[in-house]
Amino acid sequence: MRSRIQVGVMVLLLLLGISAVAIYANVMLPFSPELGGGVPAYARIELVDGVPLVHTDGTWAAITFYRDPGGVPTDFNLLDFFDAPRAFGDPLTVEGFEIWRIAPWEEGADQSPIQVVSHGLGAVPIWFVKFAELEEAIADGHLTIGELESLPSLRIGSAVYFKETLHPTPGREAQQTKTQIAARGALEGGGSFFFQAEETHNQVKHVKIEFK
Repeated sequence: MRSRIQVGVMVLLLLLGISAVAIYANVMLPFSPELGGGVPAYARIELVDGVPLVHTDGTWAAITFYRDPGGVPTDFNLLDFFDAPRAFGDPLTVEGFEIWRIAPWEEGADQSPIQVVSHGLGAVPIWFVKFAELEEAIADGHLTIGELESLPSLRIGSAVYFKETLHPTPGREAQQTKTQIAARGALEGGGSFFFQAEETHNQVKHVKIEFK
């Protein structure tokens, strides 16, 4: 007979729209500023097979920070994405959970989870810059937090609502890569923004960036 905790986990997964039957045999690991964990990265911008993967609508680019931008090491190349274990020392701006086929500390575990769902804590930093400026800045395959912060068009946003659903790189971990982001919030200096993005197979399929 299942315990109350087990039943509670299944109910939570159903409420979140996840198949409890498919997930029940796997491992769910929560992450938050209090618990730690989460992706060992600072911001969603990276090189995939040498090609920049940027959320852009062609005019503006949006860079979401999973951790406090003030804690990003000045020497770190943001295009490398992962910075383990150093990134774990920078506070998260999101909370959520990861689904693993096998717990990452167990033998035979995959290199990444099957799924990651992240929710904002009311002030997720999202930085917007003109895509042409960002293209020039990353042409050498290197981008530091200082370089990003110095771009003339930088507009700093704080998302009061943020949700990201991620299926990592395919393989045993996931059959299809997919990233979906939806966010809205306020801009420093006044105004508001809406941001939406979708990737499939490491290709940006849809990006919407609106300022008001």
